[in-house]
Amino acid sequence: MEWIGQNPWLAWLGLALVLAAIETATVDFTFIMLSGGALGAMVAAAVGAPVWLQVVVFVVIATALVFVVRPLVRRRFMDTETHLAIGSPALVGRAARVVQTVTEYDGRVKLAGETWSARLTSGEPACQPGQEVRVIAIEGATAIVTRASTPASPAET
Repeated sequence: MEWIGQNPWLAWLGLALVLAAIETATVDFTFIMLSGGALGAMVAAAVGAPVWLQVVVFVVIATALVFVVRPLVRRRFMDTETHLAIGSPALVGRAARVVQTVTEYDGRVKLAGETWSARLTSGEPACQPGQEVRVIAIEGATAIVTRASTPASPAET
């Protein structure tokens, strides 16, 4: 205990490291915020602040981080609305532009900057070059498309 009294900044550093290690297991962005508070208290201890002030610094910084920074970090890293699919499944739902007449048997579309073979779902009338379509499925190297209900932005084609 005498060691902690002589080196309080090392105790705060140890607490910060323990809290950071716990964060790696939970990934909830709570313990890392508490670790930030401990680092603030460590700085206060290193400049010679009394223990009561170190605790106040820890509480103030940790509270600010938990209630201000944590929601921003969670929103950025725990985004559930972003579609993270890769490869051909990521193309389903995207808009494309017809480059060669698309029928229920054959055609070509510009999709994600590339030309894809495409076909319409059964019973739909042909789509002419320049029309916008929406990808509803990918079968092999063929995009199954339907007429777009809303215009595609240039970034989607």
